[in-house]
Amino acid sequence: MGFKNESLINTVELGRAIKRHREELKLSLRDVADLTEVSASTLSRIENGTGRPDADNIARLTQWLDMPVDRLMRHADESVEPVIYYPHEATPEIVEAHLRADRKLSPETAEALSELFRVAYQQFSKVK
Repeated sequence: MGFKNESLINTVELGRAIKRHREELKLSLRDVADLTEVSASTLSRIENGTGRPDADNIARLTQWLDMPVDRLMRHADESVEPVIYYPHEATPEIVEAHLRADRKLSPETAEALSELFRVAYQQFSKVK
């Protein structure tokens, strides 16, 4: 829970991923707490960008999200962000990782384009 954790893990990204996945599944914070064994109050703080989860909670949450923990790592050379994903990940998550890594895009633009792609993908894909 110290400064090292704060500097190594992008908790804002974790919070966004949790909230998005929770809303896609139409789950409450309590539901996610029951599934992940991370308290609802901790989940709320992470979603709001004020929480600093410990290693156990990060592991539980990335497992629930089916997200590689590497996706949340801050790297010493912030000018080059590796795009890390696994073949089982859904296409919108892979596209989002690429958009976030594009240094020509501001974080806000990358997030907006990612959301546009996610909505379009859900609209046009055969799997709902």
